[in-house]
Amino acid sequence: MRWPSFLLLQLLLIMIIGGVVYIHKDSVTLIKTPPNSIAQWYKPTNKRQVWLHNMFKLRREMQAVRFYATNKDAAHMEKWAEQLSEHYKKTGEMVPEWKRKLDMRALANLEKHVKNSQYQEVTQALDDLGKSCKSCHADFRTITATMYRAPDFSSVNEISPSISLKEHMQELTEQINLIKIASKDGMQDIALSSLSDLKKGMNTLGDTCSNCHEKDEMDYPGGAINETISNLEESLKTGTFKEQGRELGTLAVTACARCHGTHRLAYDSRQLFEEPQGWRELIRH
Repeated sequence: MRWPSFLLLQLLLIMIIGGVVYIHKDSVTLIKTPPNSIAQWYKPTNKRQVWLHNMFKLRREMQAVRFYATNKDAAHMEKWAEQLSEHYKKTGEMVPEWKRKLDMRALANLEKHVKNSQYQEVTQALDDLGKSCKSCHADFRTITATMYRAPDFSSVNEISPSISLKEHMQELTEQINLIKIASKDGMQDIALSSLSDLKKGMNTLGDTCSNCHEKDEMDYPGGAINETISNLEESLKTGTFKEQGRELGTLAVTACARCHGTHRLAYDSRQLFEEPQGWRELIRH
């Protein structure tokens, strides 16, 4: 094949791929995932959130250097600048893949200006250094937080040897819906029976909270939810359909939606980023 024909074929291929991407631009979002090496600085691989603490130190140290530069306090400015330099370089040691992202020129300028007590130049150098932080945060902060700080339910994957957490949650959903169906169709016995099963299932679910909440006590279902359950039970016996619907809606919000808003959305996002996407999935999407 002649070179002109080969180049034309390559150009055509690029145009086709570009066209496919453009057609699906409204339904496809590209993200950058962090290097796997960062996992060693997050729980549960590490006992402490080491990466987060280093980030907190950098933020505090940048603020301190700027504060003392503004107030022309050379001694304190130099002390905090030394810590800033140490922890800024440490990010490249902790995640070697990101070492090239560090702006060592801006850091060197900052160190020089601090040493010479050039306060205005110190402020400018801090701005330049901050740009490298913002650039990395724009690419990775949200994804990293989702992957390593969202809840991980792998330790409570099974409610019992015979049922998984996913299956148990599905049962709770079906029980709530059956209460609604039976209530609407005037089948009181079925509605009350389903509510009884729901109460037992929620208590079983509550026993798993301590897997993550080791230090703080999590009372689930808890007083407010149990009170709503009692109100729903009473309304199923003697209340109107409207009252039953109101109590069931309150239960769905307090016992399901609030926990899902905290845990499920973040967990599902984490799973989305962690699960590898093969060519078949990419092509399908």
